[in-house]
Amino acid sequence: MLLSLIMAAPEGASGGLTVLMFQIALIGLVFYFLIIRPQGQARKKHANLLAALKKGDDITTAGGIIGRVKDLKDERITIESGSSTLVIERSRIIRVGDQTAPAAQQS
Repeated sequence: MLLSLIMAAPEGASGGLTVLMFQIALIGLVFYFLIIRPQGQARKKHANLLAALKKGDDITTAGGIIGRVKDLKDERITIESGSSTLVIERSRIIRVGDQTAPAAQQS
């Protein structure tokens, strides 16, 4: 029913433009709800995961390094992995304890 109303040719000259604008708006809404909104939510969850980071937490980096947080600075974190001490960027952490970043769960 709705599809036949959308696809029906209106009597006015600007009817084709109205249908086109409606279809573009519909595509925009689908794009927003399937791509933009979920990425924003995943980014927010990852930021919350990193904000809750504290000394002694077990972490995993995007490069696969597993270690324990030794020292926290603004964007740099010192971790202890085996007998080595490493400095990594905060944004490269994908797992804290048993909590995984949303983007890492999809791949």
